[in-house]
Amino acid sequence: MFVLPKEVRMTTTVKLPDPLEKSLRQRCAQEGRSISEVMRDALTAYLAQPAATASAFDLGEGVFGRYSGPEDLAETRKNQLADAWADKHAQRA
Repeated sequence: MFVLPKEVRMTTTVKLPDPLEKSLRQRCAQEGRSISEVMRDALTAYLAQPAATASAFDLGEGVFGRYSGPEDLAETRKNQLADAWADKHAQRA
């Protein structure tokens, strides 16, 4: 349990959805701990983790380009459609 000296404590308000508040109150009652104590411990554990500083590129780097199609599709769409149309009609003949 992490307890700060009284002169450096901060009061804050946290708005929780009803189900989460109910679960928190039940757990605190089961463990005989106050909500403030549980919240302090949760924040301490959260802040002990390294901050996520990955950029959007870093997060998607493994999938960028993996599923890409033809690079010039926008430029050659008319030719590709014409070729597909010609192939379709050539098969019928």
